[in-house]
Amino acid sequence: MPPASDAARIPLARPGAGQTRARLAEVLRVDHAGEYGAVEIYRAQRAVFRGRKGHEGITEDLTGMKRHEEVHLARFQELLIEHRVRPTVLLPVWRMAAHALGAGTALMGEKAAHACTEAVETVIGEHYNAQIEELRERDPELAAELTKFRDEELAHKDHAIEHGAHEAPAYRLLSAVIQTGCRLAIKVAERV
Repeated sequence: MPPASDAARIPLARPGAGQTRARLAEVLRVDHAGEYGAVEIYRAQRAVFRGRKGHEGITEDLTGMKRHEEVHLARFQELLIEHRVRPTVLLPVWRMAAHALGAGTALMGEKAAHACTEAVETVIGEHYNAQIEELRERDPELAAELTKFRDEELAHKDHAIEHGAHEAPAYRLLSAVIQTGCRLAIKVAERV
């Protein structure tokens, strides 16, 4: 049984088959939006660092993390089609926000870019944990896929910490703002 704090985040099951489908649509829509945003953040960060002397290491790291996110995004695109779920209508907004976040943190330096990764992946890890717990019995295959994706996201988080995320300028404020934005985006993407 999850700790009380995790249990509070797990949405209660809705009665009826139609409601189960509606909840699956929310899960797929928000996860697709999150992976879409992650790809765009890494794309924008790479654009800032690419070709700049002394930033070859982070450019390579961002390329690898972006590839993981692209695999996740492709899978959620397949699942949206398979389950006939529309993506969030806010994808253009997500793209602009993700580009601004990625470019802005990269322009602040490598440690701020890592702080962004840590903040985003912290929220995504929590979010996936709640979904995995919710889906474990109802849809074990999807829960297993989410577990794999969560583990890759947490590896990104660990990498960011190892590379100085906590040393970023105004780390606590930056992290808090990014995490709050991610949590809000999750709530909006589930519905819209």
